[in-house]
Amino acid sequence: MLERIHEITGVTLSADDYLDDFWPNFRKIDDMFWTLERIQSFCEAGEPSWVAMMQGDWARSLRLIDDERGATREHRPEKFARRRIRIVEQPVTPYVQWEMHVLAVRLGTSERVRVLDAQHVADLEIDRRLPELVVLGSTVMYEVTYDASGTHSGARRIDDPEVIAACRGDLDKLFTAGEEFRAYYEREIVPLPAPRAAV
Repeated sequence: MLERIHEITGVTLSADDYLDDFWPNFRKIDDMFWTLERIQSFCEAGEPSWVAMMQGDWARSLRLIDDERGATREHRPEKFARRRIRIVEQPVTPYVQWEMHVLAVRLGTSERVRVLDAQHVADLEIDRRLPELVVLGSTVMYEVTYDASGTHSGARRIDDPEVIAACRGDLDKLFTAGEEFRAYYEREIVPLPAPRAAV
């Protein structure tokens, strides 16, 4: 079902409308919060550590990420579980390298992350890349959209319970096939030299 999301009817939302719609539904999550990340480079202009990385100051970027550890430790447990699937292409992009360090400080919260090589989903991407998905429990799903620069541009909200159930099943299979984040991070990300990102 994941490869057919673009065919499913949904409500188109602007970036602002998406956030207005997201938070009330987030508070109603009944069991699981899923995130599927497929795009290899996003624009995170509001994140100081991303900006530092893009400016070529990798040491400062890592310091800013590390500064977030205190806030992460104070994170209150939620009433639902979080699962993230991060699909990665080789060679790893500067964004993914940066994001992996961000995700590393989140370990210990309710979110579990697994990494999946893009080759594993090649048979699902014959016509197009898998979507960026956010699934709030069993009632609401968003196909999150981005412009050519990787800047968030909005989303399509999908409410069909059968579609959501099928996607949750597919996500569970991908999650099971993925590698636990910590092992991947220590082996593939930590040894990398500073990324060379274009300003």
